[in-house]
Amino acid sequence: MRRYHQALAKSEERLRLSIWGSGDELWDWNIDSGELYRSSAWLEPLAIAPQTEDFPPNKALIHPQDLERVSHALSQHLAGKSPFFEASYRVKTVDDTYIWVLDRGKVVAFHEDGKPQRMTGTLKNISQLKQAEARMQLFARCLENISDAVVICDTKFSIIEVNPAFSVITGKSREQVLQNRFQLSLYPPRFIQEIEKKLVKDGRWSGEIRELKTNGDYYQAELTFDVIKDDQGCITQYVAVFSDISDRKRREAELSRLANSDTLTGLPNRAVFMNKLASLVTEKTEHALLVFDLDNFKKINDSLGHELGDALLCKLADRLHNNKLFRQKLYRLGGDEFAILLDNTNDIHAITSLAKNLLEQINKPFAVDQHELAVTSSVGIVLFPEDGKDPQALLRNADTAMYHAKSAGANRYLFFNDTMNKQAVKRLQIENLIRHGLKEDYFTVFYQPKMDMLSGKVVGMEALVRFITPKGGLVSPASFIPVAEETGQIVDIGTVVLRKACIDVKRWIAQGLFHGRVAVNLSAKQFMLPFLCDQIDDILQQTDLPSYHLELEITEGTVMQSPKLAIDTMKKLRARGIHLAMDDFGTGYSSLAYLKQFPLNTLKIDKAFIDDMSSARGRNMVDTIVTIAHNLSLSVVAEGVETHEQLEQLRKLRCEIIQGYYYSKPLSAEDFAAFLQEQKQQRPKIAAL
Repeated sequence: MRRYHQALAKSEERLRLSIWGSGDELWDWNIDSGELYRSSAWLEPLAIAPQTEDFPPNKALIHPQDLERVSHALSQHLAGKSPFFEASYRVKTVDDTYIWVLDRGKVVAFHEDGKPQRMTGTLKNISQLKQAEARMQLFARCLENISDAVVICDTKFSIIEVNPAFSVITGKSREQVLQNRFQLSLYPPRFIQEIEKKLVKDGRWSGEIRELKTNGDYYQAELTFDVIKDDQGCITQYVAVFSDISDRKRREAELSRLANSDTLTGLPNRAVFMNKLASLVTEKTEHALLVFDLDNFKKINDSLGHELGDALLCKLADRLHNNKLFRQKLYRLGGDEFAILLDNTNDIHAITSLAKNLLEQINKPFAVDQHELAVTSSVGIVLFPEDGKDPQALLRNADTAMYHAKSAGANRYLFFNDTMNKQAVKRLQIENLIRHGLKEDYFTVFYQPKMDMLSGKVVGMEALVRFITPKGGLVSPASFIPVAEETGQIVDIGTVVLRKACIDVKRWIAQGLFHGRVAVNLSAKQFMLPFLCDQIDDILQQTDLPSYHLELEITEGTVMQSPKLAIDTMKKLRARGIHLAMDDFGTGYSSLAYLKQFPLNTLKIDKAFIDDMSSARGRNMVDTIVTIAHNLSLSVVAEGVETHEQLEQLRKLRCEIIQGYYYSKPLSAEDFAAFLQEQKQQRPKIAAL
């Protein structure tokens, strides 16, 4: 018996130690008495009462959210509906916190009537397992719900798992790819091999890929591969993560297009052109640059509207872009100015041939908004390195050559030379000098008298602008007037001349020296000003000069630019009592149909016709002009008269008024006042003839 009890004691000790070593607690519940035995082996002891009448036992310690589930499981077992009781739930510890437990048990004794009498079991602390399980569930949910595709491969790149985003991005289902080798259809097998080498060496690979979906659409993705290692540091899996960046790439491409493309024509813009030109210069690559614009494009905008002008530029860009000679070489610099870059060539023959072809393409009529437009272009050409060492110099010299092509008659191309550059520099100097002269009041007015053929008296004078600088002296009108007309400064100069002439004439009238009209030239830009009449009204009012003392001279070429607009403006001026004269008649190719509509007072015969009167044909031409003027009830002024012979011929042709060096050169205001004073005291020279 002693040996039996010793063996039993050893067995109980082994059982106790085994339960203690496993971390489980043993419980024994007497169902009838409510007595609950528990072997406490936990670090977080439970506040379980040894005597309980609750069901389930110590129900107050069970988490409220778990109580119903535990009660149901226990009831099912006690009712014999389950072979054993098992439930995981949260239970409160003595420090008033909850831990997760796994509770297992079984009825081990029954009453004679079969009702359960005794139940034993174990209680295991599974808090760490629950935490690990929660963490794994969190990772699983993240993997399921992230928008990036995840692919897990074994060490042979066979796919062992993918997430739903993979199917969304690629169009391939999970079942289609499992156990298949990871591959990219648009890349050769060696691409994946290189990725594998990189992973073995560095543990990571990343890059951008372009791939096909199952529906045939393309997508772009950022792909990253990482290695997964075991505790010994050996690679066990590869995990790939990639996100669809197709939308981002499309936005980037659109932003790049907007930044690098001209918004109107879609051609590469000035920024792209300058970068390309700078690259060719930096690499010292021989190349040619052609810069061109449309001749008289401003007239198209002014007469037909800017929308039609824009449509014309789009048509031009499309025509040239669709020509293989100009494709990938054409840029829009701004406005109606374009450029062509020819890489790796300085072949004059090839460049000339392309320039001729360019002009031919531009000369073909354009159908724009029910208009058929025939346009021409001027082309300036430079070569690198001969015509410039940097992009700015090349572009500047190409513009200079284009400007000279336009001045030479337009619809042509010109290669740059150093003479052009010197002329361009001089032109810029004159432009700056004009600007300074307007600011410092260096523009003054000289007057040339107009003499009545019969009476020999002064009946008027022409106001002529003179540009006199303190250091440089007199600047020739032939130098500054063309530049002023091109830059638009002629408008400010014309205003200065008109105001000063009105002031001088008002003073001479007040002094009793003069009672005629002063003729002031209107430039084409002045004449087209929408506020011209208001401006003249203001000057006449400020100077207190009656309008009938003012005559405005308009060239034939000016009024023929837009005859209908010219007629409307001239009628407004005539309504103010201002006389109108057509200057340089016979040089602007005006039609008689328009001439009779112009509300003119005077025709001025150009000096070129006066100089040609030595021939019979020349005299007949002047006779015709005088006859036309008289038939239209217009007076006639012959300008540029220099000899007595010319004077006599004009007298015979019944020309009323003469102007020229024969009688007087242009005089300053002081000298002209003296001239008028002398005229009052002396018998006129012409009357004595």
